[in-house]
Amino acid sequence: MVIAGQWFAPMMFDEPGTGSIVSGELYELSVEMLSKLDRLESVGQPGHFRKRIELETASGNLADAFAYFKARRLAVPIYTGYLSTYDDDRFVPTERRS
Repeated sequence: MVIAGQWFAPMMFDEPGTGSIVSGELYELSVEMLSKLDRLESVGQPGHFRKRIELETASGNLADAFAYFKARRLAVPIYTGYLSTYDDDRFVPTERRS
């Protein structure tokens, strides 16, 4: 995960073996909510996709989940190195974009 693009967004790339292990939160979602998140993440537009991954929970169990990824070509400019957590406050929400 890096912070990139004109809106300082967190972006993950589907590049196994590259970067850092990312920690985050795991949620159980309805199909309707997953559809809303897909729209928010621009899934279906070139370079934006979600992928099923296997992850390890805090308790050490394995779980299947979806993660959102971006094509590296969308990450211009890149403002950080690889991150394991997202704690950057520069992100520009949709309603503040001009």
